[in-house]
Amino acid sequence: MRCIYLTLVLTFFSFQVLASKQFEDMSLEQLMNVSITGASKYEQKQSEVAAAVTVITRNDIRAYGWRTLSEILTSLPGVFATYDFSYNYIGVRGFNVLGDFNTRILVSINGNRINDATYDQGPMGRDFPLDVDLIERIEFIPGPGSAVYGQNAMLGVVNIITRKGSNVNGVELSGSYQTAEVMPQERATLGKKFDNGVDALVSVSGVQARGENLFFDFRDAAISGVAHHMDGENIKQIFARAEKGPVSFDFIYGNRKKDDPTAIYFSDPLISGQYLKDRRLNSQLQYNDNFVNDTLNVLGRLFIGKYDYDSPLVYEGQKTLSTGPSFWHGAELRLVSSAITNHKLMTGVEYQNNTHIKQTFEYLESPADNITVRSSVVRTGVYLQDEWRITDTLSSTLGVRYDYNNWIGNRLSPRGALIWQATPKAAFKAIYGRAHRSPNSYERDYGDGVSQISNPGLRGETIDAAELVADYFPEPNLNLRASLYAWDVYNIIALGFNPLLEASQYQQTHDKVRARGVELYFDKTWNWGARLRSSLGIQDASQKGSHIPNSPQLLGKINVLVPIPLMSGLKGGYELQYFGERKTLNGPNTDSYFLSNLNLMTDIRWVKGLEASLAVYNLFNEHYLHPVSDSSWHNSLLQPGRTVRFRLEYRF
Repeated sequence: MRCIYLTLVLTFFSFQVLASKQFEDMSLEQLMNVSITGASKYEQKQSEVAAAVTVITRNDIRAYGWRTLSEILTSLPGVFATYDFSYNYIGVRGFNVLGDFNTRILVSINGNRINDATYDQGPMGRDFPLDVDLIERIEFIPGPGSAVYGQNAMLGVVNIITRKGSNVNGVELSGSYQTAEVMPQERATLGKKFDNGVDALVSVSGVQARGENLFFDFRDAAISGVAHHMDGENIKQIFARAEKGPVSFDFIYGNRKKDDPTAIYFSDPLISGQYLKDRRLNSQLQYNDNFVNDTLNVLGRLFIGKYDYDSPLVYEGQKTLSTGPSFWHGAELRLVSSAITNHKLMTGVEYQNNTHIKQTFEYLESPADNITVRSSVVRTGVYLQDEWRITDTLSSTLGVRYDYNNWIGNRLSPRGALIWQATPKAAFKAIYGRAHRSPNSYERDYGDGVSQISNPGLRGETIDAAELVADYFPEPNLNLRASLYAWDVYNIIALGFNPLLEASQYQQTHDKVRARGVELYFDKTWNWGARLRSSLGIQDASQKGSHIPNSPQLLGKINVLVPIPLMSGLKGGYELQYFGERKTLNGPNTDSYFLSNLNLMTDIRWVKGLEASLAVYNLFNEHYLHPVSDSSWHNSLLQPGRTVRFRLEYRF
């Protein structure tokens, strides 16, 4: 009730703010007409998309001072996050298995999948290899997406479109300093569209964080104390993009080293020198052009990916090293035809060869005991879709994808939607979809005899989901949306315990998880420069009649953008988020909490092209906990307190 009350109060307050300067470049009406590419792999209007899609723009990212993909997505309806001081994990509509590496969400950059081949991890935190300042927009498509994407697209698809050289048109230099973690961050970007038609962008970014000195109580080990200088982080990122006519090329590289203050995987507590390192390289060459009087679109792409993981840990005084490198390559061909009246037909074939997956557990002082696990898998998929305009106000989308890999065999993923534009101001969508994921190599093959044993008999997971969406536009700059959804997940893969071998093991859960929920969404812009977005999510995810762990039943979000009349050019972005209590694996529930963030941004008038911002995260220094997996010494972890960031950006 407090969340609902605060939503109403801030909504009322937003109507009272007066200013004249436009805060965002696009109105809500323009935003609703932005083409969506992530839902069907080709451009569609939001009203045509068979999903309750939400778009986040570069303006939103700058206005709220969001630092990671996780922070961006957590502002959306039905999305919540978990952080264990190693990685950020995203849950959607009540589902986020503790110990899972975001394997049920597909993350793509310019249409190129970046989930790796070892863990199928969709990076969400600072391990995400792209600086968020280089994002033009993000399309979040909740619900099953395997009918188009195949593997991993169970809970949703995050499609990221990057900036181009023409968007930068010069040089951008930015630097920031953040308290608490003592974190400087830098970026240099050069972009331009040349006279010969080549559009090019090159950017390098870096982060150096000393981290906080954190107190931990490792009760089972009878050890407690402060982890001094054990929360540091170092990041290097490179992004390059070139485009001329129908041909484009992307290159993404991210190298992140994160010190470990929590003694992950039951390693020795409070020992310095333990860390995890992720290195990602993703590249693609793409051709996209129209033929036959623009009735046939042809897209072809070649892609490669490389991932490296290293983590030195100490067990009972003995130094160890875990690694998990993988390499993959593939190709995709997709055709979209509008030659048949009132139909848009799509067909495509996709091939990904995970040629090299290697996992090791090395005893640095006794190499004879080292363990090496090698695997590979080929994934192929064929997909079809028909978008049929039945009448001027009624359309349907029918699609299916056939996937095969030699670990789980065949999978068929259908989807269907009926979209009714009842009036010029009201639209309704009825949506059904099925999606799947195969066990990844870590779940299926890895066994070190210490923390985990393998399980090559694992089968794939399946989700069936249905959703009703109602969109109402009483005026051009106001959108009211209600979504009612239901889904069931079968054969869930989760970390368990094998009593015969007395070790942890990923196992199949035969009891399905059942979820039912409703999301209410409000989005309003004003001509004088303000915008208010708010949502309320009520979700119930249960297994065998019991509420599942790490699943808040109530989520509330408020995002307010306003020009501030105290100073010309000063703009403010404020967000208030409410997260309900969550069930932990082995203890009491974590408490519900409110989280507030404030970002102030202004142009420095006496220096052309210079912009400054001041952000305060966790504004009221809320003390709150997140549940963690059973591979940790802890049942839950206290999250970061108030943090202040000052940032400068110079464009010329």
